[in-house]
Amino acid sequence: MSIEDLFYPLLKAYIGAPQWVKTGVGETYARLPRAWRHGPHRERFAQELHAQGGAAVLQLAQRKLMQTIEWAVKTVPAYRQYQGLIGTDDDPVALLKQLPLIGKADIKADPERFLSTAIPSGERLKTFTGGSTANPMLFYLHKNVSRPKEYAYMDDFHTRVGLGERDIALALRGRTVPTAKERGGRLWMYEPIKRQLILSSDHLEPEYMPQYVEALYAWRPTYIQAFPSALYPLAKWLEQHPAPEITQRIRGVLLFSENVYGFQMELFRELFACPVLKHFGQSERVLMAASMPDDERYFFWPQYGHFELIDPSGNAITQPGVLGEIVGTGFDNQAMPFIRYRTGDMAALSERPGHPLLPGYPVVERIEGRLQEFLVCRDHRLVSITTMGAAHFDELAEVDAIQYEQHEPGQFVLKVVTHRPLGHEVKQRIARAVEEKTQNGCSARVEEVRVIPRTLRGKHQMLVQHLDISNYLGAVRGD
Repeated sequence: MSIEDLFYPLLKAYIGAPQWVKTGVGETYARLPRAWRHGPHRERFAQELHAQGGAAVLQLAQRKLMQTIEWAVKTVPAYRQYQGLIGTDDDPVALLKQLPLIGKADIKADPERFLSTAIPSGERLKTFTGGSTANPMLFYLHKNVSRPKEYAYMDDFHTRVGLGERDIALALRGRTVPTAKERGGRLWMYEPIKRQLILSSDHLEPEYMPQYVEALYAWRPTYIQAFPSALYPLAKWLEQHPAPEITQRIRGVLLFSENVYGFQMELFRELFACPVLKHFGQSERVLMAASMPDDERYFFWPQYGHFELIDPSGNAITQPGVLGEIVGTGFDNQAMPFIRYRTGDMAALSERPGHPLLPGYPVVERIEGRLQEFLVCRDHRLVSITTMGAAHFDELAEVDAIQYEQHEPGQFVLKVVTHRPLGHEVKQRIARAVEEKTQNGCSARVEEVRVIPRTLRGKHQMLVQHLDISNYLGAVRGD
């Protein structure tokens, strides 16, 4: 049993408690042996990550894929019609291709069909997807298994930059700081179990930065875990108000949950002078991927889940450089297996060889984000917002935040937040620069706004897309 999952329903109350309660309860809990807190499965998953050589990794991944398929067709109502496939082929990848692709809409329409009848309700952990809290998807993890597995794989990710259990990390990942809503309230809290200095993601304007810097001086974090869009305003402030006692202490930056743009990576690397790594995952725990200190590409852990890339017709993409949708089959969640689950995220296979330290790991050159994160050109070409953010225009040097909004093909509004008004000529230069990034497929209008609201989960929405991108998907290509 995992104490972590036993107390999981109390997490919200713990985070919302006064700092002195968090400190007392959290420090006491953190002293418990890790095997007690996370249960025996965490160590099992850690051992799986020690598989040596590409052949051993592939063999383990194929065994887990076959186990997942067999469990699903035997115990999950949505897959029982495929029981006849078992025994017809000993290649799990070939079997998998005979199962249907599914998406969020399929699960939301009838979640009971995707639950295993062999797992009692008491062994399910009820949770929800992120994204829009107005329309989340209910699903279930496997209690005492899914979350310990996540800890094991996150540990493996952390080791790439040397982040250990005793290090303090600055966390800017959308977590609400209860005291920040009070007038003059503290904008940070310390969480002693994960040893995180958590800063509010709702107060990223320049006037609040001195309070953040004061907390950084006091707690002296050596690593950063952040949404790129949340870290960027703080990094800009530290660039303009040098604090080497803070920046030189940082030994690694780990970025989560959002696309990372070229100008952001450039600033993070120059300011902190340390490895900056990117992470990709989902609340559903289907796939996990991350970059390496010496390689910006995304490498998928094959022991975590099975990776596929498909075209708009659902066919497999094997050619490097061709943009397609990421599909995953997650391992180890017997409560609610996700089989050939469409993530909605887009990527392109890499042409270059894999990483020597990660044999057998599928690798993509980049992850472009979701379908709704593309601009539609006049000729119905799709241009990724990641592509738009790959270059840092000189004209945007004084801009604090940007957001694209599109209502019709070939035209969009670029909203900008600045601390000083932009002249007409500057706006025209910005418009021309972003239009050129679309290869003149779109016309842009620059609009100054006071603030760009974040989502309720603290993320920055780079594009507000009012068009139905599925109508233009056949024109997707890598740019």
